[in-house]
Amino acid sequence: MESQRIGRLAAVAALPAAVLLAVAGSSPAVAADGEGEGGTAFQIDLEQLNDTGSKGTAMVSFEGTEMTVWIKAEGMVPGQPSAQHLHGSTEGHDFVCPGAEADTNKDGILNNTEATVHYGDINIALTTSGDTDAAKSGLAVDRMPVADKEGKISYKRTIEVGQDVADKIKDLHIVQHGIDPNGNGEYDFEGAGKSELDPKLPQEATAPANCGEVKGAAIGSVPIGGVETGGGAPGGGPSPAVWAGSAAAAAAMSAGAYVVVRRRTAARGAAAVVRTGGAA
Repeated sequence: MESQRIGRLAAVAALPAAVLLAVAGSSPAVAADGEGEGGTAFQIDLEQLNDTGSKGTAMVSFEGTEMTVWIKAEGMVPGQPSAQHLHGSTEGHDFVCPGAEADTNKDGILNNTEATVHYGDINIALTTSGDTDAAKSGLAVDRMPVADKEGKISYKRTIEVGQDVADKIKDLHIVQHGIDPNGNGEYDFEGAGKSELDPKLPQEATAPANCGEVKGAAIGSVPIGGVETGGGAPGGGPSPAVWAGSAAAAAAMSAGAYVVVRRRTAARGAAAVVRTGGAA
């Protein structure tokens, strides 16, 4: 029987300075009113939850119902997948990013159930490829970005969305998940115990790390650096394991349940092993 601990990784490296926005030629031309060349763009500033120190900048731009999302974030758990989503409602409900007071059970951890009351259910899963449906891909951690060894995530993807998302983007929020309160560089049961969503999962894997609300002011640039579809270190870095999820598990993900990865290194390279808690 292997340990319940999920992934043994290096300690969190020193975080860099605040994420900057570069005046990048690859970004859409955006005027002050948010209207670009054939589209609209909005900035999202990701701010920490759960005292993670995680922060970042994102841009969401539209060409009709074609949505492009750029994210540059830091302060994530190094080498671990970070489930990320657009949360909220396109039906006029007023959701916001939660504050520390949302920790209603006063255990010191803002869990996903407590936070969902404030930022809403998953609307779109911000996967690196494939389906983005909340029910189908909420559990697709193999298609979520993985933080590099410094805890940075770079992400870019263009997704076809419904007209309701294009019309109500200001009512949605980006949330990235995964915390490391005991600072040992992995998702485990020692830092915050079991997830309230599933006792087989560590709380560290399901709790939100940051949240950002869409701003009305537009921006004319994308986050600095060479953003690629996905995450991790340029030219390499750890890859998430392939996950097999049932329809029931995917539905649970709409409430925030995640599966986490234990990584092993073999003689011929890095091989990922699927873990669901205590089972080998």
